[in-house]
Amino acid sequence: MQPTIVVRGEAVREVPPEIAVINVSVTARGKNKDAVLARLTEQSAVLRAELDAYGEAIERRETAGVQVYPDFKKSEYVGNVDTTVTVADFGALGEMLPRLAGMAQVSIFGPWWQLRRGSKAGAEVRRAAITDALDRAREYASAVGARIDKLVEISDEIAGAGGVVPIAARAMAFDAQRGPAPALELDPQRQTVQASVLVRVTITEPDLSEQSQ
Repeated sequence: MQPTIVVRGEAVREVPPEIAVINVSVTARGKNKDAVLARLTEQSAVLRAELDAYGEAIERRETAGVQVYPDFKKSEYVGNVDTTVTVADFGALGEMLPRLAGMAQVSIFGPWWQLRRGSKAGAEVRRAAITDALDRAREYASAVGARIDKLVEISDEIAGAGGVVPIAARAMAFDAQRGPAPALELDPQRQTVQASVLVRVTITEPDLSEQSQ
């Protein structure tokens, strides 16, 4: 049976984000429930029109939640609609944030900088991790007077994680009720991705004659 070496390869890269995600919340308050619903519907329509104006700069838009509930402490009704917006054009994002934050009864949370699912950055860091593992395997084989013969297996060290772990990005928040924000120049936060793989290889018969002397 041929000798086998199992090694772990690792790689870490910092790459620019590909998308930014923000959450936009529209809120309405009042003593009359029907009036709150009407105001919430009207404000939501204004927000939708504002977002529509950005066209292809917005890659994805989804309603994340709708709430209408009584606030017993203030004896009023509260309604809000949350919208998740994914933006790929960071220049447009810098214009979008202060404009949306300047709207009445609108709060903004974000941006959360991200990579897309299946990003090339993940594939590149996995290849780098495999290269690292093979380099280590060659070093181990050389240390016992052998060389790599055949590749037996490559696997992610963490099952189901794809071998790539994106580090969470920070977020900032804007509250429209505090007044419009100035024009923003954004510095997209670089994303750290890392991969860890296990590589199993067979090696030629070791020459341990020098080690035994």
